Amino acid sequence: QVQLVESGGRLVQPGESLRLSCAASGIDCIQYTLGWYRQAPGKHQRELVAHITNTGIKNYGDSMMGRFTISMNNANNTVYLQMSNLTPEDTAVYYCHLSTYCGFGTYYWGQGTQVTVSS
Repeated sequence: QVQLVESGGRLVQPGESLRLSCAASGIDCIQYTLGWYRQAPGKHQRELVAHITNTGIKNYGDSMMGRFTISMNNANNTVYLQMSNLTPEDTAVYYCHLSTYCGFGTYYWGQGTQVTVSS
């Protein structure tokens, strides 16, 4: 069974950096995409932050403005999100997301990790 375990979220001040991690296990499909979405307080829709395929192809949400970097350790299927120059607008619950492309395809969500940017 797939598990997505997130960590790294905490309170930081504007301008600081933070790294989130998501350890994925139980993936039995060779083609997949791992990434991050976020949901800001009071909003009902999750925004794409970044994702990366099993072959290393990366995509970023436009609003990230080049401040975020996604990477993955293929040996243990752990995906990282390096965030720099954080602003209060980055405050959100960040969710790890997995899409697999075998059979009919399936997607999974992590439990979310809270990032709060405030002085």
